[in-house]
Amino acid sequence: MPNHPVWFVTGASRGLGLSFVQQLLARGYRVAATSRSIADLAGKVSAAPERFLPLAADVTDEASVTAAVRTTLAHFGGLDVVVNNAGYGQIGTIEEVSAAEVRGNFDVNVFGVLHVLRATVPHLRERRSGHVFNIGSIAGYAGGFPGWGVYCATKFAVSGLTEALHAELQPFGVAVTLVYPGYFRTEFLSQGSVARPARPIAAYTAARASEAQHVDVLHGNQPGDPDKAVRVMIDVYESGHAPLHLFLGSDAVTLAESKQREVQSAIVALRSVSLSTDGTGTPSAP
Repeated sequence: MPNHPVWFVTGASRGLGLSFVQQLLARGYRVAATSRSIADLAGKVSAAPERFLPLAADVTDEASVTAAVRTTLAHFGGLDVVVNNAGYGQIGTIEEVSAAEVRGNFDVNVFGVLHVLRATVPHLRERRSGHVFNIGSIAGYAGGFPGWGVYCATKFAVSGLTEALHAELQPFGVAVTLVYPGYFRTEFLSQGSVARPARPIAAYTAARASEAQHVDVLHGNQPGDPDKAVRVMIDVYESGHAPLHLFLGSDAVTLAESKQREVQSAIVALRSVSLSTDGTGTPSAP
């Protein structure tokens, strides 16, 4: 199957990542999929070696990521699509999350993405083709979630670097899509998947209520269907018309529209104040 595009998917042992692997194989693509342990993928995915390459990789370890990408290139002879999906949630207010907990979340959600990009983008750029999907979150566009500030910060970082990546790769014919999922029925909010601060502060009742709402109420009742989300992303790739921004889920759209109204209102209300800070001789804004 030398002419079937090759996808490289991180965080592939569950959730959106696992759905990606299953649906891509069903459509005839070749897939390299990473997880911290190949055993996590065993029993969940069964396909011939010429179509499926499971890889043990730690996205926080640049050498591990680089080795996985090199193995993919050697095995399949190329690479066409990158899906940065690995990530986890960190609960805790800004005050109570430790420096180590913050770094841990950034190591996976941000530096993990950067490690994958540094290993894969040179290949796509040289070929002047391909597509990168960075899986962000609506929490990387609208951050008003008490108790989730660090996680929101990681996803805002992904949003910023993805917009820059798009500007860098557009001249080379490489598409880049930033995906903002809302709440989807994956294991993301399960007790074992969300990191909690070692020393929570009881006084933050709003944060505790938000955390309980997410983990105890929303988990298992999220409105989004992960298989439908993945189907949309694969369809976007196959359409050949890649959007930079892709919001998935009615909740994500509602939150994004609310944020846009909030920002526009602030711009209108303070426009004269904002413009008054220009230096003498600075051209007026249109």
